[in-house]
Amino acid sequence: MKRPAGGVPMSGWRNRSGAPTVRDMTPSPLRSTLLHRRVLPALALAALAACGGAADSGGPRFAYVTNGVDPFWNVAGAGARAAATEFGVDVDLVFPEGGAVDQKQKLEDLLIRGVDGIAVAVIDGKNMVSFMDDIAGKTHLITHDSDAPDSKRRCFVGVDNYACGRACGELLREALPDGGKVALFVGRLEQENAQLRRQGVIDALLDRSFDSTRRDAADATPSGNGFTIVATRTDGFDKSLAKSNAEDILVAHPDLAGMVGLFAYNAPACLEALRSQDKLGKVEISAFDEQVATLDAIAKGTVLGTVSQNPFQYGYHSVRILNGLHAGDESVLPEGGTLTVDPTVVTRENLEEFRAKLEKDIAAGS
Repeated sequence: MKRPAGGVPMSGWRNRSGAPTVRDMTPSPLRSTLLHRRVLPALALAALAACGGAADSGGPRFAYVTNGVDPFWNVAGAGARAAATEFGVDVDLVFPEGGAVDQKQKLEDLLIRGVDGIAVAVIDGKNMVSFMDDIAGKTHLITHDSDAPDSKRRCFVGVDNYACGRACGELLREALPDGGKVALFVGRLEQENAQLRRQGVIDALLDRSFDSTRRDAADATPSGNGFTIVATRTDGFDKSLAKSNAEDILVAHPDLAGMVGLFAYNAPACLEALRSQDKLGKVEISAFDEQVATLDAIAKGTVLGTVSQNPFQYGYHSVRILNGLHAGDESVLPEGGTLTVDPTVVTRENLEEFRAKLEKDIAAGS
């Protein structure tokens, strides 16, 4: 079940044995960073080992396309690698760095190359519908992590982002029984998953009913149940801006009670901002995903907890479904068009158990 990971540009390496290949287009700076991450050693070393080779397996080739560059996607990539080995297929891991424009270009390139199926985390589900429909007319297309529900994609693989947002909000609500001012931080709100998470957090804090169709305006500052959402700051996947956004909010609201990081890097950025202003431990943080800095902060008590989407399952099931569709097996499609992955709310109580599972998942894709 184990195989080497890729680590070179799209022109790729080819395995002399003819075994299934995975070509990893992770930008070099991120690969270097991963070498220093305790929780991702197997994945990083495998990426380095994959430079060089010869022929593909000769089987179908699929593409697993993310919405950016982040260690989160390397866990999902491990799932795609594990599935590639299990089903004897080839997989390209594609990491757009430049937002929707870059993602569209990479998707067009994949069509030119003639891949047999694409799984994509759609950056702008509303404005990319016709583009997605065009892709769906040329190859098997599914979405993961962030959906484009109005498009002709065959299915979506991911968590219930609204419910996960509520779970993230509940962590903060329990820690702040008297309420207070809360700021939300996210990469971009064009993505459906970001919209749903944000709304879930707001609705949980304000003690609203469960309604995933509700939408507060991006610039809204709703209040209720003792809480006030003072701002939702976006950063466009710019990690430096993410930190600056958090620092600005702390200056503007010295009595801030809570911060919520909706993307994987947002909570670490909040931690850096709090540390720089000597407020670490004085403002509660709830988070998403499993960055090392977030997990370490949970252990130290400076982050309440995080909602993990179990991204290994995103990669694994995306490749499994694409392989089935390529073989003409429609039974791989989930009922209702959505394969809902179960999330894990990680707190101090289950942190070590979660870390052990995470390392096991990564090893399975190495």
